[in-house]
Amino acid sequence: MLSAFTNSLKIPELRQKIFFTLALLFIARVGANIPLPGMNVGPIQDFFADQANAGGGLVGMFNMFTGGALLNGAVFALGIMPYISASIIMQLVGAVFPVIARLQQEGDVGRQKINQYTRYLTLAICVVQGLLLLVALSTNPASLIGQGFNPAQYGNVVIASQIPFLITGTIFLTCGTMIMVWLGEQITQKGIGNGISLLITVSIISGLPGAVAAAYQMFVAPVGSEGTSLGVPEGVLMLALLFTVTAALVAITQAQRKIPVQYAKRVVGRKVYGGQSSFLPLKVNYAGVMPVIFGSAILMFPAQILTYLGSATGMRFFNDFADSIGQGQLAYYIIFGLLILVFSYFWVSMMFKPIQIADDLKKNGGYIPGVRPGEPTAKFLDHIMTRLTLFGAISLTVIAVFPDFLLFTYNVPFSVAIFFGGTGMLITVGVLLDTMRQIETYLLQRHYDGFLKKGKIRGRSAARNKQLVDTASLQNFWTAWRPLLFIGIALFVLGIVSWFLNPA
Repeated sequence: MLSAFTNSLKIPELRQKIFFTLALLFIARVGANIPLPGMNVGPIQDFFADQANAGGGLVGMFNMFTGGALLNGAVFALGIMPYISASIIMQLVGAVFPVIARLQQEGDVGRQKINQYTRYLTLAICVVQGLLLLVALSTNPASLIGQGFNPAQYGNVVIASQIPFLITGTIFLTCGTMIMVWLGEQITQKGIGNGISLLITVSIISGLPGAVAAAYQMFVAPVGSEGTSLGVPEGVLMLALLFTVTAALVAITQAQRKIPVQYAKRVVGRKVYGGQSSFLPLKVNYAGVMPVIFGSAILMFPAQILTYLGSATGMRFFNDFADSIGQGQLAYYIIFGLLILVFSYFWVSMMFKPIQIADDLKKNGGYIPGVRPGEPTAKFLDHIMTRLTLFGAISLTVIAVFPDFLLFTYNVPFSVAIFFGGTGMLITVGVLLDTMRQIETYLLQRHYDGFLKKGKIRGRSAARNKQLVDTASLQNFWTAWRPLLFIGIALFVLGIVSWFLNPA
């Protein structure tokens, strides 16, 4: 695997794509740390420094997707999520409005038109979300940051006049999201991997240094602190658990049911077409992370509404009921699992079209052995997908609940627990696998081995690879990029040292 990363820098085209992608991702991270004019992020940082398990809930999830930019009040605070929301809306609208459905079937022309509508919808969502976010920060910051936040204790978050702050802040937040959309499209066109997905993945991974520091504090208790620190056996167990969870995520992401398909022979003139066997891959986790996102978003609103009703009416019943369905309670996870199950079937019913697949197979002379073409094939595919979706929904529920299990049962910090499953790790594993698959395609085209030596697709032998290595181009690459590599390594080491030396 390490040789594959080395070989990827030997291909000029692939090397250019990789460095172009890294440069644009760096720009995205810079924008996630530039605060909005008129904001004081010090009170927010002080509040979360005092909270041991802060960061959960819907706000914590979206803050994770923005790489901490949301609670930092940065220019890129909205992140790429408005574009994701607009894309999901356009996909769902296509199943309701025939005009959008026809555009989805018109190839590149229709896809360009849908992308244009998606950008317009993204702009509208940015204006609405940005304005609501700034209003919450200026009038009631505790509703966004946390119920324990008190401006009299930590200080005011907004230090500018309200009306100018709302106008300029909305413009900055909207422009920040549109810049991220442009960065994602540039990465997709000129870089490597899917740009939008990579932006989300880098935002999630940006919390890794903080998670490492929090995990380090679990094993090295400060002098004078209450409680005992963890030992070596617990550390080995956590590492083994991390590798096990990651392997399970990879298996669930890659798992698929292969339906055999046989194509009949067709004679056209003097040529014979077909007569080949193939398979139809049906993914076990067809819905991806969307059921988890939908379930989390919907489950948060009743608790918030009940809390507001309890505060407004003074009736303790509403607060008690909100606590009973809050995160960490058994009722919360039962409802959460049911919502994941419902949204998994809903998403599959919207996106998976067994009738269309059966018609396409029939038109191309394909059939599933033992199943008649046409309607029986559609019913067979629907039956198989129904069972796969049930297993996928159960797997998603376990993955989504496991970080909360560590958080509330073993008091693992939230920044550490999110790397043991959950939505963020599902997205990260899927995106990294897709990116590695694209890099492997370039490697195999240039007769290099891929990331796996024992996979079904293998490259040439190691001896042949040694003959194809262009040592002159590799030496030129090292001469040109050696200063930048040294500077990057020095900055990385300096950042790690300053992170651990920071008293906060």
